[in-house]
Amino acid sequence: MRNVYLIDQFEAVQNEIHFILNEKKQLSQLQSTGQVIVDSDNEAFLYIIEENDAYSYISFSHVVWPQLLQMLMSGQQPYLKVEDGTMPLAQFVDELKGLLYNIEGNSNYGDHFVEAVEKAFADFFRE
Repeated sequence: MRNVYLIDQFEAVQNEIHFILNEKKQLSQLQSTGQVIVDSDNEAFLYIIEENDAYSYISFSHVVWPQLLQMLMSGQQPYLKVEDGTMPLAQFVDELKGLLYNIEGNSNYGDHFVEAVEKAFADFFRE
């Protein structure tokens, strides 16, 4: 079973947004993959990371969607903050944008999830 780490805290640092991982993890244990997928059942976007030769997920639930929108609208660079530093979330912005465009109006993701995404990211879709 893969580990799923929930992001529920963040901090803005200049032109960056640091999503805080509250687990005891070291940078040396983690590596970006540049891939984002959807967990429509739990209404979350999952960033895939390599963790000690296995894959784990960083889960961005609807709790932090306002910050994801802010990141997209302002051009902030996303980072994962762990115990001993920060790691850039490679390709996160491009992957998230692609998913958002694919989800809009697409009932394959489930009507409830699509409605939640369209509402939370309405400003993004208007741009």
